[in-house]
Amino acid sequence: MAIIEVTGLTKTFTSRERASGIASSLRSFVAPRYQQREAVKPIDFVLEAGELLAFIGPNGAGKSTTIKMLTGILYPTAGHATVLGFNPWQQRQQLAYAIASVFGQKSQLWYHLPPQDTFNLLAHIYELDWAAYQRRRAFLIDVFGIEAYIRTPARKLSLGERMRCELAAALLHQPKLLFLDEPTIGLDVIAKQRIRDLIAQLNAEEGTSIFLTSHDAGDIEIICRRAIVINHGEIILDAPVSQLKREYLKTKRLELLLDVPASSVCLPDTSHEGERWHFRLLSEGSKESGIRVLKVEGRQLILEVDTARSPLEPIIAALLERSHIQDMTITDPPMEEIIAAIYQRQIEPQVIEEVRS
Repeated sequence: MAIIEVTGLTKTFTSRERASGIASSLRSFVAPRYQQREAVKPIDFVLEAGELLAFIGPNGAGKSTTIKMLTGILYPTAGHATVLGFNPWQQRQQLAYAIASVFGQKSQLWYHLPPQDTFNLLAHIYELDWAAYQRRRAFLIDVFGIEAYIRTPARKLSLGERMRCELAAALLHQPKLLFLDEPTIGLDVIAKQRIRDLIAQLNAEEGTSIFLTSHDAGDIEIICRRAIVINHGEIILDAPVSQLKREYLKTKRLELLLDVPASSVCLPDTSHEGERWHFRLLSEGSKESGIRVLKVEGRQLILEVDTARSPLEPIIAALLERSHIQDMTITDPPMEEIIAAIYQRQIEPQVIEEVRS
């Protein structure tokens, strides 16, 4: 059963051009000129009940605009959409009882009040039966592990504690669809993993559909099953996350601080002009496929590793044979790089084919 159906959804913003200078300002007042920006071009997609969808793209790609149309905040310029059987911008109030949203940079918790007071207020807003609400609240407090600070003012909570309370607050009325916009932004590794586990548990136990936007590749890789990539207002990829992982999320960035100069574990590549480096793994001067040296400076070494060709374990083991690692960070490539790679692979062949034809 489809809970979101989008057909030809489009949003164009019209803004008035403002020139500098008094004379130009007067002219623009008498004969104003307007410019149009197509934030979302005609897009089509369907979300089935219980799906875990990542809706990703760079800043300005049209993600937030699409979410605002699907939640009824914005009217589209053209196209049609239904969310849980409702027209979002015409039946916004009815839809609000069936959906919820959590924004990593915006809080629905009252800043000076403890979360339990916000929960009670939301129960009245959603017109929940009080006995049923108390059972639901007790369940969420237990699942999210927030009993210890449910009575602490929100302003005194850490970011990870606040985000768990935000999720619990959003789920009080048992929504069928949850919109998550950067739910792990600013969190440490442990807090991120906890939030991801809770979202997966929510989907498994209650069948809640998840519509996630994030710049964190880890969120997409761990939480979601399907990804839609949007860029310049149009969808350029709609595929399983397994395909995304296989083709675009297979590289890891390894940042190391050694107790010896980084150049002692790397060798200059004399086959190219200029100073290029390759990684010395097993023997003097050997080159390992799937490893790219990004930076060699002092004791700092940054490698990009294609884990499909070179597992991380032997690389780290080889480094430990030659030095002591004082600090190490393993990260995914920035989402912008992933989007750029997808865009290049999806769009450039089309452009070449159009030129040829």
